[in-house]
Amino acid sequence: MRARRHTEQHRSDSIGWLRAAVLGANDGIVSTASLVLGVAAAGAGHQTILLTSVSGLIAGAMSMAAGEFVSVHSQEDTEKADLAREAAELQQDPTGEQRELARIYISRGLDKTLADQVATQLTAHDALGAHARDELGLSAVTAARPMQAALASAASFAVGAALPIAVVVASSPAHLLFWTAMSSLVFLAGLGALSARAGGAPVWAGTWRVAFWGCVAMAVTAGAGALFGAVA
Repeated sequence: MRARRHTEQHRSDSIGWLRAAVLGANDGIVSTASLVLGVAAAGAGHQTILLTSVSGLIAGAMSMAAGEFVSVHSQEDTEKADLAREAAELQQDPTGEQRELARIYISRGLDKTLADQVATQLTAHDALGAHARDELGLSAVTAARPMQAALASAASFAVGAALPIAVVVASSPAHLLFWTAMSSLVFLAGLGALSARAGGAPVWAGTWRVAFWGCVAMAVTAGAGALFGAVA
């Protein structure tokens, strides 16, 4: 019987870009809406609020891209360093490394004979790949991808930030605080539901978690804006 290719899709396959996209969109909505509420509560004019929020979108998207690229690149550097060390150890002591691999399989439930057989065959097939996966815990799914994370974060931040900015454009100055706060909570709840569904998590838990902490952030920022506006 011919072996069939493994084509099953797993939710963890998209964990790299999904994490960055959700983080970026959430940050875009929360930071921009909080910025709008803080400046509006301080008594700024409609034009100033709009200019501030657009500036926040540009600065935030660039910051997210740079931060994600640097942090994920650091992870990639660490992974490469571990792989280089493992490759050197395989050259220096291949027998010892094979025994180490067998001990890992024994600790996972295989008997010694079978563990030795598995370690021997995997070492012959791809020694470094076997150690990367079973000793270091590295895989193609969890591998660091700096550029993917940077682009996903920047793009999703811009999309998230554009939502409260659109509300600012459409709202009258008299109702700006109300509509920005309410619409942003709706946006955050929708983001929480979508991200939970994409990740296979309970939808209500994801919705509540994102909306609650977004509400806290906006309330604190609006309170600070009102306080400084009163002092001024």
